[in-house]
Amino acid sequence: MIGKSFFSRAACLLGLLGANLPLHGGGFQVNLQGVSQVGMGHTGAGLAIDPSAQLFNPGGFAMAKGGVSLSFMPIFGRVSYTEPSPGTYQTSNEATMATPFSAYGGGCIKISEGHRLGFGLAAYTPFGSRIVYADDWKGQFALREISVKAIFTQATVSYAYKDIFGIGGSFVYATGDVSVRKALPVQFPDGTYGEAVLKGAAGGLGFTAGVYFKPHEKLSIGLNYRSKVTFEASSGQAEFTVPSDLSSFFPNTTFSSALPMPATTTLGLAYRYGGEDDVVCLDVNHVGWSAYQALAFDFAENTEKLEDSYSPRNYHNSMIYRVGWQGRMNEKLLLRAGFTVDMTPVPDGYLTPETPDAVKFGTSVGASYSLGPVRIDGAFMWVEGMKRTDINQETNFGGTFKARAFIPCIGVSWLPDFLNE
Repeated sequence: MIGKSFFSRAACLLGLLGANLPLHGGGFQVNLQGVSQVGMGHTGAGLAIDPSAQLFNPGGFAMAKGGVSLSFMPIFGRVSYTEPSPGTYQTSNEATMATPFSAYGGGCIKISEGHRLGFGLAAYTPFGSRIVYADDWKGQFALREISVKAIFTQATVSYAYKDIFGIGGSFVYATGDVSVRKALPVQFPDGTYGEAVLKGAAGGLGFTAGVYFKPHEKLSIGLNYRSKVTFEASSGQAEFTVPSDLSSFFPNTTFSSALPMPATTTLGLAYRYGGEDDVVCLDVNHVGWSAYQALAFDFAENTEKLEDSYSPRNYHNSMIYRVGWQGRMNEKLLLRAGFTVDMTPVPDGYLTPETPDAVKFGTSVGASYSLGPVRIDGAFMWVEGMKRTDINQETNFGGTFKARAFIPCIGVSWLPDFLNE
């Protein structure tokens, strides 16, 4: 008998947008929005480096260098699984690559002595992942494959008074799509299992706001807020491959759902121990994952075995702690290093194969080399998740999960003098 309780377990789509990226960041949150910042543990709220400041803190954007910055940060990750004792079954996901990117552009104009306005545009990927398991693995009824993509675009305005104080904000438009495959516990005559394939696109609106304060030439302080963005999906597609005698119970249909992407508040400090580019940084992120308490689906066509579903998630707010360092070696070369501790928002009893999240530790290094107005950026981050053992209270599926990832990053910036006078 395949009823509501099964489908609430096996057919989650939009919830996977807000579930956990097990490789980097809590809650499918991809903390890779600037190569320079990744090299410093992804710190940046207390700095005003380049056009990427419009994401890290639009309050400092009018004090940052103007121009264009582009970056590509592929994630290569692996999640291993061991079934509960006394079982010995072990497996891991297939090798895949997620492809976060960011693009920033903008600059400032002087409106009077000591007063500047900054204007910018940005596109980046704060949520996304791809995970593929073998079709016949023991968790196939929970997940075979998931691909998540979310792109945020924003327009930024910032005001700065001298090099002391700045304030700014952005309007954000977000789009995303998800594709999910899961096995169904019904068998064909040859013994293979049926399958559900769910696809959907969603969009939402949000904003960012920030303030930047430099009370001393050695110290700068930033506070940045990125609002919750609720993804609304009204025409997701659900397709089922089942034996012919069950096809009437699983008609191909559409569904609607809504899911909040959490708000993030960041406090950043930067201390310049030498020159302007010799700096140590501390960022603390508060991520409002408590907004994600349940996952609900409204299917356009219901049957005895395909009913609207409600599945609790009960995520809690989480914290991320970051420290970073940058030092200038000569007029062309900058070196960087950083460390992060990323706490999980997923409570015990809610771990799933698409959300095998745990406390994670990240170590990064980076460098920039300048060729006139062109700056080449590189960084490398290694993320190691702690082992976590849990049994999902809704599906009764669980075990021990362990995730790790390595992330090479490359970027290029054009910072011409006429935008930085």
